[in-house]
Amino acid sequence: MTADGGELRRTLGFRDLVVYGLLFIAPMAPVGIFGTLDAKSHGAVALVYVVATVAMAFTAFSYAQMVRVAPQAGSVFAYARKGLGEGAGFIAGWMAMLDYLLIPAVAYLFAGIAMEALVPSVDRWVWTAIAVVITTLLNLWGVRAAARVGMAVLALEIVVLLVFVVSAVAVLARDGGTRGWSTPFTSDVGFSPAAVLGGVSVAVLSYLGFDAIASFAEEVTGGSRQVARAVLSCLVLAGALFIAQTYLVALLEPMSSAELAANPAAQGSAFYDAVDTSVGAWLHDLVAVSKAIGAAFAALAAQAAAGRLLFAMGRARRLPRVLSRTDSGVPRVALLLAAVVTLLAAVWAARRADGLDRLVSVVDIGALTAFVLLHASVVGWFAVRRGDGPVRWISHVLLPVIGAGILIAVIVEAAGSARIVGAIWLAVGLVVLMSQRGRGRGQGQGQGRSAPLTGKP
Repeated sequence: MTADGGELRRTLGFRDLVVYGLLFIAPMAPVGIFGTLDAKSHGAVALVYVVATVAMAFTAFSYAQMVRVAPQAGSVFAYARKGLGEGAGFIAGWMAMLDYLLIPAVAYLFAGIAMEALVPSVDRWVWTAIAVVITTLLNLWGVRAAARVGMAVLALEIVVLLVFVVSAVAVLARDGGTRGWSTPFTSDVGFSPAAVLGGVSVAVLSYLGFDAIASFAEEVTGGSRQVARAVLSCLVLAGALFIAQTYLVALLEPMSSAELAANPAAQGSAFYDAVDTSVGAWLHDLVAVSKAIGAAFAALAAQAAAGRLLFAMGRARRLPRVLSRTDSGVPRVALLLAAVVTLLAAVWAARRADGLDRLVSVVDIGALTAFVLLHASVVGWFAVRRGDGPVRWISHVLLPVIGAGILIAVIVEAAGSARIVGAIWLAVGLVVLMSQRGRGRGQGQGQGRSAPLTGKP
């Protein structure tokens, strides 16, 4: 047990980490935003996911480097403290908190919307609340138990995805596609690099969650190398799944990308409409059920990661220390706080017509800002502080700088309202940091003496 807080129990293996990552991301994450991406990219939706996967690979590589240096719960919070100092660490954790607390709310709301479509007599906020309660109980039970249930849910999602792929290939082999075979990579109305980049700024949201794997660094049985492998493996698997399904559904889409752009109301259901028209209503319903269950368990993984972040910040006394308490190796206080916040946000959004749009518009800014600080941490630790021997200029400087530049470009392309919310949240974080500056410096130094980060697994 560390001097500053509780101790987490090491029960997770490599497979468990990948399950958590894929649950958080959700194998069919493009379903809800396919129409928007298709319209934005002028039909080059599969290319959008190729570029987004490459873009996020820089971030995954930086995670893989820093998890070996600071194999602790809290992921980017711990990494920025190590590479940039206490203040930057707090800001990284603070910005990631915005993402980690709101992404579960979005996922719970997706589950509620999907269930309301199947059972219209029950309001979506009721389904949303039920999903929060069930998944919170699983998280309180323990990370290992939640991983077992999550494995079953992930298997269901992958089976449904395989059914879609087989059905789509059969229809395409029999009837051909409504668009040209290369158009998901080249556009159906005229290729535009700017349009593809605009699509990437939205598509990158599908990947938020693979980084949550790093939050379980203190609960892994095989050391930090297992975490690094899982982060990279999860990104590769998710990217392959996203590219394959968007390529196939783009070929089946009855509307052109220009028609979708001119009809925003049709964008949200574009994936379902393409499946319904080309394959049949039975697959439409199967995908909807899978999406409802998958969204709830994506929230389970997100809530677990949020709890670990709050735990780590509480242990470092950057948040109330009570959050660092554990019970049988489970950070139950931190998990309950995360559950309460996400429950309030999700139910509030479920009861408003514009609730989903309001949540979705801000969830990415926190994560993307934290990712930029992650890349800066790699440069800070390896190239500036020389904390790990000789500098490897490509992996320690060039790749992180490229990764940060890509993320900054994505932030610039984000919605103006999201940037405003992110700026306000950052300003509040800076005020909190200044208010605890003296105390935080002394306690940060104390933690450095009592619980040193050795950089070893």
